[in-house]
Amino acid sequence: MLLTSIPRSQFVAAPKKARLNWEFPELVSLAASVRHDDSSCRGQSRPQGLPETTRPKAEEGAPKAMISQLSYAVKYVLGKDIAGRNFFVCPDDTFLVSYPKSGSTWARFLVAALANPEETVSFLNIDRLLPSISSRSKRALRKQPRPRLIKSHEYFDARYQNVIYLVRDPRDVVLSQYRFFLKRGAIDDGYALDRFVNRFLAGLNDYGSWGENVGSWLAARQGSKRFLLLCYEDMLVDTEKELMKVADFLGKQVAPEHVSRCVAQGSADRMRDLEKKQGDQWVTTKGKRKDVPFVGAAKAGGWKSGLAAEHVAQIESAWGPLMRYVGYETSTDAADKGMAAGVMEAPLWQPSR
Repeated sequence: MLLTSIPRSQFVAAPKKARLNWEFPELVSLAASVRHDDSSCRGQSRPQGLPETTRPKAEEGAPKAMISQLSYAVKYVLGKDIAGRNFFVCPDDTFLVSYPKSGSTWARFLVAALANPEETVSFLNIDRLLPSISSRSKRALRKQPRPRLIKSHEYFDARYQNVIYLVRDPRDVVLSQYRFFLKRGAIDDGYALDRFVNRFLAGLNDYGSWGENVGSWLAARQGSKRFLLLCYEDMLVDTEKELMKVADFLGKQVAPEHVSRCVAQGSADRMRDLEKKQGDQWVTTKGKRKDVPFVGAAKAGGWKSGLAAEHVAQIESAWGPLMRYVGYETSTDAADKGMAAGVMEAPLWQPSR
């Protein structure tokens, strides 16, 4: 989805909530269109029957497809199919939501450690301590002790009442996704970054594009006391400070020493070491390429050297206003600042004598 630009003076002057309503009307409409269920555990967001997005495709070939669909139907009836967007949500659930490859596994380690001081978080227990709807079954989630902490990559869902949303610069997200697709074998080493950037902008996945996903949550929930927005880049600068915000949001009184322990458990060095030791046992990395690491550089701004100028221009053209809204400076902003600084520093013109 391409978002049109507006005069920067108007964008800065308008209140944030109002700006979302008139600058991103499609996202507001998307947020308003999701059905709200007021039962104690909010029900399935799809009609009865097998969910369309996860049902096996008939194109797989008749015999294979028949077996696959039968197997899926059995799992679906027994509640053993992957939860995805189609599971029961309870009012005391808290969701850690982000667009894929926005630092969610790191945040997951930190929040799981914060909420479970008696445990040491690793890839072997993270799916139990803070389960993901993309890897756990509906049955497993239903057995999870309440109040539940759950990880999700979903675009706005009105059933999610308590949300911690992690946002990351999309220019870095696209590079992280590119590496992850290589690790999974979803693309080969010769897959051009040009093609991947176009794919990224189109949002060819179950979660929409970066702009649709981020914008849908902000349009619906920004300003709510039950919505906490975290920036990946802020977490890198002062992890303890941002984690204390999470503790306050969860209503937990935690000592500074515990927060420091949580930060240590989620350090990039420790997670890289755990990946080497436990990567073959974790659902996300099991059976995947070992020459491409899952835990990346854990830095911000890699896009400055990793993306070509045309790729940066494409992303900023699509989502520039939304990027500014969440605090990311675009190349145009940087150029404007440079020009303004040059004018201020230029010597005053003196008439010739």
